[in-house]
Amino acid sequence: MTIRDLLNAPAPTLSYELFPPRSEASAAALWETIARLAQTDPNFASITYGASGATRHTSRGVVERLAVEHTIPPLAHLTCVDQSRAEVTAVIEEFMGEGVLDFLALRGDPPEGQPNWQPHPDGLLYASQLVELIREVAQANGVDNVSVGVTAFPAAHAAEQWRQQGLDVLKAKQDAGADFAVTQVFYDAQQWRALDRDAKAEGIGLPILPGIIPLLTATRANRLEQLTGVAAPASLINALDTAGDPASALRVGVTAAADLANELLESGAPGVHIYTFNKHEAALALVDQLKLGR
Repeated sequence: MTIRDLLNAPAPTLSYELFPPRSEASAAALWETIARLAQTDPNFASITYGASGATRHTSRGVVERLAVEHTIPPLAHLTCVDQSRAEVTAVIEEFMGEGVLDFLALRGDPPEGQPNWQPHPDGLLYASQLVELIREVAQANGVDNVSVGVTAFPAAHAAEQWRQQGLDVLKAKQDAGADFAVTQVFYDAQQWRALDRDAKAEGIGLPILPGIIPLLTATRANRLEQLTGVAAPASLINALDTAGDPASALRVGVTAAADLANELLESGAPGVHIYTFNKHEAALALVDQLKLGR
């Protein structure tokens, strides 16, 4: 069963996002985390490419190992960054050869030191083109039942000046063959509800899976704001700052994430996608508070 099928089923899904390791020590920690997360019987885990696609090779290794060992079904990230069309095609074919059927198509961020995003001279410019390429490669290789996800941005949708442009981009991704969307960071359930409602009004039928981050420190919240432009609520930052110790901060962050996730589930969200930062403690504590009906 593909992620497309799971997200269109009545039962809400549980999934995680992980990033590839950068050292032998972090690799050992990652597989310990995966073993712990696997005990919650997740529907899938997405594996990022890292900033600017810099960790694409180790990312492929994690996806392939998950696919072969059947620990957790993998959702393979693909980006347009610094790769020709032929190189991206080779990566897609390699994944499909390992039995991977689920992909997340992203444009990707520009490499460090490059202020404006520019495609490879023989590459792809938009995520919608990457969606089309995945479909083309699957058809050329006789691979059936591939599902393709894309990203969505509830916080940006809340800004009126970006609203229609964001919907047009999401519609283009759907028209290219996308099956579902996963959100980037947001902290307000109303933003997801507005995006879901407005997307449906535009003829966009993609299930929009909310990405939830259990924040444990104000430092991390501020770092995420720098990366995404999305600020965490001031009340949450203050609560993390005054928590007193890591255990108290974990309770604060997990409770806030659980409140958001459960409100979204009650609003009809197709599941919960937890950004783990390759740590299992907060993710497992959050799962314990989710109303998934499991």
